[in-house]
Amino acid sequence: MPTLESVPPETRQRIEELGTADIVLGLPTYNNAGTIERVIHGIQNGLRKHFDSLRSVIIHSDGGSKDGTPELVIEASTGGIPIVPAPYPVYPVQKLATPPLGVPGKSSAYRTIFELATQLGAGACAIVDCDVSNMSPELVERLIRPAIDQQFDFIAPWYARDKFDGTITNSIVYPIMRALYGKRVRQPIGADFCLSSKLVQRCLAQDVWNSDIARSAIDIWVTTQAINRGFRVCQTFLGAKARAPRDGSSDLSAIISPILGAVFSEMERNLTIWQRVRGSEAVVSFGSETMEVVEPVVLDVKRMIDSFRIGQQNLQEIWARVLPPVTMVELKKLARRADQDFRLQDAVWVRIVYDFSLAHHLRLINRDHLLQAFVPLYWAWLASFAKEMEDVDHHSESDARIEQLCLRYETEKPYLISRWRWPDRFNP
Repeated sequence: MPTLESVPPETRQRIEELGTADIVLGLPTYNNAGTIERVIHGIQNGLRKHFDSLRSVIIHSDGGSKDGTPELVIEASTGGIPIVPAPYPVYPVQKLATPPLGVPGKSSAYRTIFELATQLGAGACAIVDCDVSNMSPELVERLIRPAIDQQFDFIAPWYARDKFDGTITNSIVYPIMRALYGKRVRQPIGADFCLSSKLVQRCLAQDVWNSDIARSAIDIWVTTQAINRGFRVCQTFLGAKARAPRDGSSDLSAIISPILGAVFSEMERNLTIWQRVRGSEAVVSFGSETMEVVEPVVLDVKRMIDSFRIGQQNLQEIWARVLPPVTMVELKKLARRADQDFRLQDAVWVRIVYDFSLAHHLRLINRDHLLQAFVPLYWAWLASFAKEMEDVDHHSESDARIEQLCLRYETEKPYLISRWRWPDRFNP
């Protein structure tokens, strides 16, 4: 039986009275006052419309919100906002302290939701993004249906996005995880996903919940568990996501460092697995990508190029400890090119990512400093990609360009393996 000391006694009693459930739907929140009401009513409508014959429980786990989110959850779940009737109550389970890394309370929220799903014997446990304003009943069905009807263990999201949206995923996370583990899961950093009871129990049994990866990138860890431990994996098309406005105060290093650190840490944990994998294969996909209207993302290419050039001047010592001489020469040439000719070749970019993974593994320098030193290199790739794609209007063309990059990650994988096996030998 899971330990649930953090769950308020009244909620624990109500959960015990329920006995069992078929579906548990988790709402991990942190300052989502602007969207949580629509999210809850979209979920309630989806459960009533598509899964009314099953017993469903909605679990809310807040990460220490300061904007009134918990109070709005209670109000919305009891029908305080008369959008639709609310037949599915929301069970609040805890208010969590803020950890030093990542979204406050994120790992604790997931763990508590997973524990309650196990206690209730739920066959499907879904986590949904509470930072969206267009939660629909259809999204709820698409996310849960493969677990209920076809017994998939892990359902990953697949979003419609602008060509310049999700570029950290497109340039690093998706292609490297695909090359490492051999499965084409398009969104390994999914804010919406669904797990079977078997996968939930597997995750709970692992001793990672107090680690940095759990605090900062639990979704990457869950995805890696599903891919590498023999679970049935699929992805489902969820359309475009309308996110709440953000203040833009987060700098890129605060975003990219925990993501990249999690990917690299999982490389260490799964070393014996990925060194045997060659190529990649598609996973089962539900739904088809449609030409939805998505909010365009505007990039300041000049600023990105300038940031790279500043990094190239100031980070020579760190980069030289990580990258082989041939790459350092390429970066020097790139910094000298005129803006209109600025292009970072895929082979150079992929080897940079692979070399930083090795430096992270070997702890050549402080890992936080290492990941911060990576940021100007990411700006260089993004500026190059933006210039290449600036006149591309068709989504299929940008997708084809990302596919080309993914294939380069797979082609360069022998370089990665040789660097990890013989780290003192440069392979120019």
